[in-house]
Amino acid sequence: GEVALIEGAEVAVSLADDARVREANRAFRGKDRPTNVLSFPAAPPDRIGSSPFLGDVILAYETVAAEAQAEGKAIGHHLAHLVVHGVLHLIGYDHMTDDEAERMEHLETAILASLAIADPYAAPSAQELD
Repeated sequence: GEVALIEGAEVAVSLADDARVREANRAFRGKDRPTNVLSFPAAPPDRIGSSPFLGDVILAYETVAAEAQAEGKAIGHHLAHLVVHGVLHLIGYDHMTDDEAERMEHLETAILASLAIADPYAAPSAQELD
C-alpha cells in the first residue's frame, strides 16, 4: 500500500563529488565505488510515516553527469529522477525483486510526468537522437 507521511516531512538532498559518494558507499554499504545516488533513511520503514525527517539523499555529480550524457538526457531531468528514486528508497520502496522494481519504476515515471519530465525508462526515440 501507499506510505502515509506526516505533512511537512523533510528530506536533505546533497550534491557531492564521486570521491565523497564512494567514501559513503564504502563506509555504509561495503561497496568501494561511487554510485549515482545513496539514500539514508532516518527511521525504519515501519516508522518512517511518523518521522518529521525522512533522511538523506546524496547524489554523485560526476557519475550523474556522465550517465545523463551517455543516455542523452538533460542533466536536470536525470538529477530529478535520481532524487525521486532516492526519496522512494527513504520511504521504504525497493527494487530487489522484479515486482518491486516494476512498482518503483511506475511510481518514478508518474512522479516525473507530473513534473513534465519524460519517462526515464523509455528507449530514446529517433527524434530525440537528431
